Amino acid sequence: MRPTGLVTAFLVLIAGVGQAADYRYDTSYSVSLGVLPIARMTFETEVSGGRYTISGRFHSSSLIDIVREVSADSSVSGRMTGGVMRPERYVLGYKSGKRKHVYEVLFSEGNVVETRVTPERPKPKSWVPVPAADLRAVFDPIGALLIPGDADVCQQTLPVYDGESRMDLVLSPNRSERFSAGKAKGDAIVCSVRYVPKSGYRKGRKDIEYLKSVTGMEIWFAKTATLKLYAPVYAKIPTRYGTVHVTAEKFDG
Repeated sequence: MRPTGLVTAFLVLIAGVGQAADYRYDTSYSVSLGVLPIARMTFETEVSGGRYTISGRFHSSSLIDIVREVSADSSVSGRMTGGVMRPERYVLGYKSGKRKHVYEVLFSEGNVVETRVTPERPKPKSWVPVPAADLRAVFDPIGALLIPGDADVCQQTLPVYDGESRMDLVLSPNRSERFSAGKAKGDAIVCSVRYVPKSGYRKGRKDIEYLKSVTGMEIWFAKTATLKLYAPVYAKIPTRYGTVHVTAEKFDG
């Protein structure tokens, strides 16, 4: 996983959705470490002719840029089948300081058929390789948290592959809360989250070990007005440096 660990995964996991007819929608999120604003995310969703594309942009705040500029452009495209998103191609372009990497994943029927990383990253001896079995029946990071409206939201184990790391996000019921995101207001279902690294990471890495054992991680889900899928409106991610909050500022609610 890239230097920002699970935080990066969450930042690209959260996006809005459209409907089966021609549709376009923009959504945005703020990211803070405690009370300190550290980044902003914007997403554009387009659905047309049974196909969808979601494009996202993440950029660190000007205060964080003083230390190291971090940005990411992500996109996923695929088919809408019975209200379910079937990814075909996922791309993440990630920049941290002067370092740039591009991750491209091709899917077929929910299985990963090809991964390309440019430039290739050297793997340490402690690296846990990704076996073929871990690449079957997985989600891309953007579509992973878009849950069908008739599902039991917090009774989910979400297998996620981001082009390098394979992880499970294990959701369990917690409580309900009211939320407000721009003009959208309503009730959110709060799920506790447990992070389970499967493969594609350096064994013994401190942030991975921390996230494996941490408690208090949450995602709040609300139903989108258009497609009636559940999508995140808030996430709380404890890290070794403090708690990261991802908050929807504009949501299709």
